[in-house]
Amino acid sequence: MIDTFKKGILTGIGIGLMTKNKIEEYAKKAAVEASLSEAEGKKFVDDILSESKAAQEKFEERVQTAVAEAVAKLNLASKEDIAKLEERISKLESSDA
Repeated sequence: MIDTFKKGILTGIGIGLMTKNKIEEYAKKAAVEASLSEAEGKKFVDDILSESKAAQEKFEERVQTAVAEAVAKLNLASKEDIAKLEERISKLESSDA
């Protein structure tokens, strides 16, 4: 019962994008409304916070992957590429002097 309730909350409020304080506030309110004992309520809040952190990390991974793929498709020079070119230019400039 509680697992189903947690999943509903996680899905319904976009848990991965909320701040810790908002998640905690919402989870405490949900625990009271579900008439959970103090121990059950604390466990429920802790579980929601843990799952929200995992969801947020997974979301960040997906965003980073999508950005990396988009940049790769643009065929832009990386910082490393630019650093190598700057080094070559410096060497060429110093050999001309």
